[in-house]
Amino acid sequence: YSEKYQDGKFEYRHVILPKDLARNIPKNRTLTELEWRNLGVQQSRGWEHYATHKPEPHILLFRRPLGTNPISGEVDPESEREAKEK
Repeated sequence: YSEKYQDGKFEYRHVILPKDLARNIPKNRTLTELEWRNLGVQQSRGWEHYATHKPEPHILLFRRPLGTNPISGEVDPESEREAKEK
């Protein structure tokens, strides 16, 4: 798991899976939360698999809106505003 990084809208992280799991990852779409959790990825709520690193399909890219509550997965508008101001 990478450290988290962010831009003005999202926080991001990437997860490197064992290469042998890459063959189980669909090539033409992103994974649902249930699918990536079934692969063994464990992280707090609110993360969305938004892309796969094309040269290395075992690297999954995740993002969630700034200000997301990691327990509920919901975005708190006040926390989102504060995070964007940092």
